[in-house]
Amino acid sequence: MTAIQPGPAAASATGSDRGSVTPTTRVLLACSVAAAPLFAIVSLAQAFTREGFDLTRHPLSMLSTGDLGWLQIANFLLSGALTVAGALGLRRVLRGTPGGTWAPRLILVNGVATAAAGVLVMDAGDGFPVGTPLGQPSTMSWHGVMHMVTGSIAFTALIAACFILGRHFSRAGRPGFATASRLSGLVFALGDGWAMSGGHAGSLTLAVGAITAMVWVSVVAADKWAALG
Repeated sequence: MTAIQPGPAAASATGSDRGSVTPTTRVLLACSVAAAPLFAIVSLAQAFTREGFDLTRHPLSMLSTGDLGWLQIANFLLSGALTVAGALGLRRVLRGTPGGTWAPRLILVNGVATAAAGVLVMDAGDGFPVGTPLGQPSTMSWHGVMHMVTGSIAFTALIAACFILGRHFSRAGRPGFATASRLSGLVFALGDGWAMSGGHAGSLTLAVGAITAMVWVSVVAADKWAALG
């Protein structure tokens, strides 16, 4: 007698079938759901209200400088911590599925690196905060260099996670989610590449790409949370 193999959709629920669904899992996923909206709202509210800040010239990380810099530092730390918690929740519900190992790991790396980027503050420059000379600083502090390093790690991990989630949803028979995952990763990769190449309004394309990918991870977490019933 031939055994009936579970289809892709059934395979996607493997993690929950193994008893990994607990109240703690729901809380961890809720953390992931909250991470991106928190980061985006706090960052953009400052971007449009802090004197001298221009999103087409200044990266969101530069909001960590100046008298009100503690707001963005706290934003990095809290959103990073929420992302780490969310990665642990995603690991539980994705366990045993295609991409279920590496997507949560990469999201975990993203969260840790995001928090580290909050501690390692970017250097002021190009007229922000107000009174800072225009143009890029001639030298970088050690924490400014390390901010760039941790930021690059966070970006790379999140981009890779989006593409791996695309594989996960393809194998689960959800082409819409698969396409959205890959598009989110692509938007982030292109935005980051444009910024690194010195393209016009590169800080804006970077912000759009980063927030797009972060929001998509929150959407995925919300979808997994809802699937728990």
